Amino acid sequence: MTLWFSKDEFNSRLAQIQAALLQRGLDGLVALQPETITWTTGFYTRAYSSFQVAVIPAQGEPHLLCRDVSAYYVETTYAFSRSSFWSDGHDMREVALDVIARTLGKKARIGIEADAWPLNINLHQFLAGGLKCAEWVNVGDITSRLRLIKSPAEIDYQREAAAAAEAGMTAGVGAAMAGNSERDVAAAVCAALVKAGSDTPGPGVLSSGERANHLHGGPTDRHLAHGDTLQLEPTPHVRHYNARFMRTIKIGAASDRDREIADLLIELQDNALAAVAPGVAATVPDRLYREAILGSGLVRSYTNKTFYSIGLMMSPTGAEPLEVTPESDWCFEVGMTFHSYLLVAGFGFSETLVVTLGGFERLTNYPRALIVSG
Repeated sequence: MTLWFSKDEFNSRLAQIQAALLQRGLDGLVALQPETITWTTGFYTRAYSSFQVAVIPAQGEPHLLCRDVSAYYVETTYAFSRSSFWSDGHDMREVALDVIARTLGKKARIGIEADAWPLNINLHQFLAGGLKCAEWVNVGDITSRLRLIKSPAEIDYQREAAAAAEAGMTAGVGAAMAGNSERDVAAAVCAALVKAGSDTPGPGVLSSGERANHLHGGPTDRHLAHGDTLQLEPTPHVRHYNARFMRTIKIGAASDRDREIADLLIELQDNALAAVAPGVAATVPDRLYREAILGSGLVRSYTNKTFYSIGLMMSPTGAEPLEVTPESDWCFEVGMTFHSYLLVAGFGFSETLVVTLGGFERLTNYPRALIVSG
C-alpha cells in the first residue's frame, strides 16, 4: 500500500467529517466529488470520471464503490477496508443504492454534495427515488471547508509542486525565442514539469500577442516576434496538490517603460501581500491591491479577485471555493494556501503562498521581476 498520507491523517480527516455530520443530525454523507473521496479515503485513480462514490457514515468506516477495473488502486491507495465494485454492463446506480442502504439505512438522513460535478439531475432523482424514505440534505460545504486548512504534509506536496513550477518557468523562458511558436514554449514547459515531479503537464496560462492582455490563454500556432509580450503560468500538481505562479516575459528586449510598469506592479503586489497574516480580514490586502492598481492610472477599473484558495484539485476543478473580493467576510487562518495574482495593462505577476503564524510564506520562489528572454 502506498498511501499519500499517514493512516493517522486519514483517520483525523474522517473524524472531522463525522463530527460535522453528527452536529447537523445526519446519518452519513454520500460523497461524489473526486477531491472529497481522495482527501477522505485516500482512494485515487486516473479514471475518477468513472462512477465512484464514498459512503461515509457518521460512525464507522467509509464504504467505497468504484468500477472493478480500479481494484488495484483500491488495494494500493485506499486507507480503509470496506469497498464494493460495479462492472461494465451493470447499472452502477443500483449498486450505489444497495451500498448506501446497507451502510446508512433506508430511512437515513443523508448528506449529499449537491454541487459535485459528477452529480447530475438524473442521478439525484434516481437516488432519491430509490430511497424514498430517506431524507437528502445538501452538505457540499463540509469537506470543502475542512480542506481549506492544509496539514504540513499537504503543504509539503505544494512545495514540491512549486519547485516543479519553477523548473517549468525556466524551461519556458529558454524556449521563448523569436521564431518559436507558443506550442514550442508549451512543449518545453510540459516536459520540464513532468521531469520535475508534476502529475500533470499542463502549462496553464500561456499567451502572446493581443491575448497577453487577457487571462486564460492557451498555446496556439502563433510564432513569437522580437519585442512580444508572453504571459506564462506553470500549473503543476504533485499528488494533485497545486502550486502556480505567473511571470511576464518580453521576447528579446524590454523598454524602459516596460520595466517601470513591471517594477511598479511588483511593488504594489508586495505591499498587499505583506498585509496577509492570521486573523487579518481578507478585505485588507484586497483593498491595498485595488487602491494601488487604480491609483497607478494604468487601468480605469479592476474587477478580478485578488486571491483564491488552491490545494488538492483534480480536473475540471481549477480552484477551491474561497476567494478574495471586496465583499469577502472572512479572515486568513494558519494553513490556508492561496494563489494571489494581478494582470494589469498586459503585465501579470502571481505567487502561491501559505498563511503562517508569523504572516505568510511564499511557496513559489522564482525571481520577482520582468523577464527578458534570450
